[in-house]
Amino acid sequence: MIQISKEHVHGWEAATRGLRNPFNSWAKSDSSLNDDGVSLGENDLTLMKRLSSAGTDHSKFLRMITVTMDINAPLYWWKEFDTYKVGTVANSTSTMHKIHEKEFEMSDFSHEHLIDEAVWALYDITFVLNRYRDKYIETGEKDMWWQMIQLLPSSYNQLRTVQVNYQVLQHIYRSRKNHKLDEWREFCDWCLTLPYFKEICAEVG
Repeated sequence: MIQISKEHVHGWEAATRGLRNPFNSWAKSDSSLNDDGVSLGENDLTLMKRLSSAGTDHSKFLRMITVTMDINAPLYWWKEFDTYKVGTVANSTSTMHKIHEKEFEMSDFSHEHLIDEAVWALYDITFVLNRYRDKYIETGEKDMWWQMIQLLPSSYNQLRTVQVNYQVLQHIYRSRKNHKLDEWREFCDWCLTLPYFKEICAEVG
């Protein structure tokens, strides 16, 4: 399970201006850029495609197009996302400090592929987690907190607010679009919905 919301793309004006600096070709820019969105002209789009396909040294303008969003995904997905440390920023909800704030529920975990026996095992784990949560709230004993932290399954969903740029997303898309995890394929499908990502990042190279 992965949920992406509150996405915002910005930086088009600087990226479009900057990509023409090496050519001194600002007069050829033909895009409409404003706070309401972006409409790339044929000249700018053609140049972006050419630079994007030429490799990371020539496609630096992609780093200026930034994306912020909220992602709610299981810990096993976040473990792989953390591979992409360069060009990303993330602020997460805290399992260390807030794990006991609310009762554990089945909806807190990604379990859409579990068969019946495994679902019942997750029910049991959820029950045990809540038992130690109650004990921790009652006693404040750190040992009870440790039981929650070390028993917590990797299917636990965590919310993070993330900032990335188009070059990072391009790298992710190329590496993960056919990944065996549903979450990665869904994330890559979401990338294709971003303004001009398909034309500039996915269809070149």
